[in-house]
Amino acid sequence: MNNNIDERILEEVKYFLTHENATIRTTAKEFGVSKSTVYIDLTTRLEPYTLLYPKVREKLDKNKKERARRVGKAKKQKYLEK
Repeated sequence: MNNNIDERILEEVKYFLTHENATIRTTAKEFGVSKSTVYIDLTTRLEPYTLLYPKVREKLDKNKKERARRVGKAKKQKYLEK
């Protein structure tokens, strides 16, 4: 892998793990890259860094669960308003 890509991945991981409310979207905005690039960086390209990957995967899963709850809450509110 290119050194610039390795450095970007490590910087994204550092930002993602140190900021409590960091998501794929906020990380992408911070680094000026697309959401899909950040997702690929934090999942596929990060796997060689075995010490960091489990921490990132745990936070990604947590964010996904929270997103599912927010969507469910929004749907419930939508139907209650009708």
